[in-house]
Order: sequence, then C-alpha cells, then structure tokens
Amino acid sequence: MKTILLIEDDTALRENTAELLELSGYTVFTAPNGKVGIEKAKSVSPNIIICDIMMPEIDGYGVLENVASEEKTKHIPFIFLSAKTEHKEIRKGMDMGADDYLTKPFDEQELLSAVESRLAKASILAMRENNKQEGSVENDENPQNLNQLKNFFCDEGEVVIYKKGETIYQKGDHSNSMYLIMKGVVKTHTMDANAKELITGLYKADDFLGFTSFDDNIPYNETATAVEETEVVGISKKYVKDILKKSQDVSLELMNLLTDNLSEIKQQLVKMAYSSVRKKTASTILQFVEIMNNKPEAPLRISRNDLATTAGIATESLIRTLSDFKKDGIIEIEGRDIRIINLESLRDID
Repeated sequence: MKTILLIEDDTALRENTAELLELSGYTVFTAPNGKVGIEKAKSVSPNIIICDIMMPEIDGYGVLENVASEEKTKHIPFIFLSAKTEHKEIRKGMDMGADDYLTKPFDEQELLSAVESRLAKASILAMRENNKQEGSVENDENPQNLNQLKNFFCDEGEVVIYKKGETIYQKGDHSNSMYLIMKGVVKTHTMDANAKELITGLYKADDFLGFTSFDDNIPYNETATAVEETEVVGISKKYVKDILKKSQDVSLELMNLLTDNLSEIKQQLVKMAYSSVRKKTASTILQFVEIMNNKPEAPLRISRNDLATTAGIATESLIRTLSDFKKDGIIEIEGRDIRIINLESLRDID
C-alpha cells in the first residue's frame, strides 16, 4: 500500500484530505507544520509528500529544500498545496523542484489524479534507473513534464515586455517562436470579410501562446496583442520540437492542453452562435474576470470593443445591454470600469 505524508496546518482541511486519501486506499501520515513534517518524512519515508506553503515553524519551501537535500528523501515526489495563485509563487515552487501543485479549493478528482500521476511517474523512473544500461543514459537536462517545459522557457527564453495595446506578433508573420506568458493578459484576434475585428482567444499568465505547425514555418493566422502590460518569454520553435521528440510525456501533456483549449474555443463559438445578447455579454464579462484574475467585486477595466468582439456582438448592442444590467442592479459602470454587484444574477442570465 502506498504511503502519503500530508503536511497542512489547517486542522479541518488536514483531517478531511487525509480521510479522502485513506478511503482511496492510501496509508496517510499527517503533520501540522513544516518542522514536524520534515521529521516524519525522514522517519517514515513516504511514497509521496503533499505540503502546504504557508505554515508556522517552517513553510513549504523550507520543507522541500530540506527533504531535497537528504539522500534518503530527495527522490520522494513533492506536491505543493496552497491558496496562493500568484504566478511567481507557483513558479518559485516548481523552480525549487516540486513535481506539481494544487490550488485550494481543489476537488477530490484533482487531488487523486495528481497523486496517481506522480506516483506512476516515480515508478517509471525507478524502473528506468534499475534497467539502465551503459550508453542508454537519458539527458536529465531535457524537460520531462509540462511544468519543466515552462521552467525551460523561463531559463532559456528571451523575455520581452509589451505595453497595453502593443502587438506581440502579427498575422502573416513567420511563426519562428512560441511564447509563455509570465504576467499580463493577451488577446488573439483577426479580421472578418467586413474588416470587423474578431477576438479568437484570451490568454493569461502561465499560458502558452503562438502554437502553429511544428514542421512548417507557416505564418501566424492571427494577431496577438497585449490587453494590459504583459511579459512574455519566447523560445525558437525548433527547440520545442526537439524537446517533444525526446519526451513522450511532455508531448502527451501538451496534446492534452491543446485539446482542452480547442474544446473551450468550440464552447465559445457555440455561445456566440446560439446565446442571447444578454447571455453573451454576461458570459464574456465573467470570462474576462477569470482571465484577468480579478476578484468579482474588483473593477474590470476593458474596452467596450474588446468585450463586444469577444462576445461576437455589435458594440452598440453591448453598450445597450450593459446599461440594462446597470438598471437591473447587476453591475455598476464608472467610466470604462465595470464592477459586478450581483455575481449570481450575472451567472444566471439566459
């Protein structure tokens, strides 16, 4: 039976998560803080460690640093569990060597999937190590999962900062590079036959950008523009292609990511085609709130044109609908800012 060490200072969350894992067939050891967690990691040598970041005594970063420095525990897969959603905090943990992270609140399937995949990977690596023969040593420098690929972008790529409204790449440009967004929001867009702008996608920090064919240097089929001040890091497409050739795991994870993105785009197209103007407007406001990582009650500063083109409606129709929402007490409008007053009502609009 696989063993898990759960380090979490929130008593209720620790007990509930431990019970969930035990019901799934794992033996679970728990610790209320980082100091106790380090001691238990050394004494029980669990198969995997799940650890909160913000804790008394020693925080999660300290725990990871300690277990990674010990010969007995450095091989143990490590998953961060945290309410921190800031890109820099997540990236810090991955740079230190964590295998994965879960953001609170998480659901049961997210937790179990993360545990199962990391345990499976650890077993595969252990088998490879046991069966390793002279001349067949793999290149440890090559990224082995999607998080390591992102770290590769950060370490090896060229960082460029774009001001709001600046173009990252233009439709028709040769697609020599791929990008990882470090901070900010980017929209991709094109023009229809009537020279009307159509927004084809919205991307936030930690999203990849600029995917085209890996085999052909075909032009970008859309333009990418910064919605707010944005920092991206670019890598030559041929380097990414080489990584995918060497790592099946990275290729599969990237394929799943692109499939999810395609499904989201299809859902957006269905909404644009069949939803009412009110529903399109409400859904688009909520989409921008999520992408821009705003709290629902915080003001959303976005141009009416961007809202309209994302929703697939005329700007005049959008403005009239926003006025209706204001009259209904769902939102407030202060200049260009939109503030959500009644989140549930906005979500329930048909």
